[in-house]
Amino acid sequence: MAANPRLVTVFGASGFLGRYVVRALTARGWRVRAAVRNPHTSHELKVVGDVGQVQLMQANLRYPHSVARAVEGADAVINLVGILFESGRQTFDALHADGPDVIGQACAAAGIKNFAHVSAIGADAQSKSDYARSKGEGEALVREHVPSADILRPSILFGAEDDFFNRFAGLTSFAPALPLIGGGKTQFQPVFVEDVANAVAISVTRGTAGQTYELGGPQTYTFKALLEFILETVGKKRFLAPVPWFAANMMGFGGELSGALPFAKPFLTRDQVENLRVDNVVAADAQGFEAFDIRPETIEAIVPTYLAKYRKYGQFYEKRQTIDDAA
Repeated sequence: MAANPRLVTVFGASGFLGRYVVRALTARGWRVRAAVRNPHTSHELKVVGDVGQVQLMQANLRYPHSVARAVEGADAVINLVGILFESGRQTFDALHADGPDVIGQACAAAGIKNFAHVSAIGADAQSKSDYARSKGEGEALVREHVPSADILRPSILFGAEDDFFNRFAGLTSFAPALPLIGGGKTQFQPVFVEDVANAVAISVTRGTAGQTYELGGPQTYTFKALLEFILETVGKKRFLAPVPWFAANMMGFGGELSGALPFAKPFLTRDQVENLRVDNVVAADAQGFEAFDIRPETIEAIVPTYLAKYRKYGQFYEKRQTIDDAA
């Protein structure tokens, strides 16, 4: 590590993407100030990199003074805060729009121009989806305060702790069928979390320049194709049941009711159903991974390495299958 390494403040450092971003930053010599709501639950970040390279700091986007304190003295700022469903005060507007607004104001006041903001493909202030609308509003507010900010929009993330492949693979453990929302025709471009993390780290390392990037994997799949891939990977056969949009909305409403229970995560919400109506792929004219000289990984190369636990015999599935076949 350099004698006087630069300091970057990372909001959302303890999340799925955040942990990978912190690793990517420390590997490039940055000192990292991990701004999180609950530092006592994020101690694993302190062992990333060299001793003392990562510092935990309490910050809550609802309290501007804590955000201002978190960016004080920083050379760069990264915002990774995001949620897939609302819970209590953790709403889309609070975290995707108001939060970036507060961070942007704090950066402007501190004179910080090197700012990377992670949004999502499909972000649109005019969207019918509250998730996509709030993401779009957040982007606009970031650029209003820090015109030099880079905005990075990834497609659905995959990696060992992801919420997509693990969720549906887990569903095969007890469900006789998997739901094809809207017939399973929606297009996705899954992207490896480590590739996105490296793009974020490169963005601030070379200095942001007011660019927007859309980050997707090397291949596009329909929702149905992804479910078929999951079934093949875990070695199970399940019926793929088409679910019309009106029925999917009913499922989403049921998911919201179950999600109201303490510590329960909804399997599906009506807002997620609304999002599924729109393809989640990189626009034809968008800048992507080529701008960072990154060749993104495929789901075929990465996903099977962490879905083994859902196979009938776990990591020994293939060996056991060979024995059974020989018998």
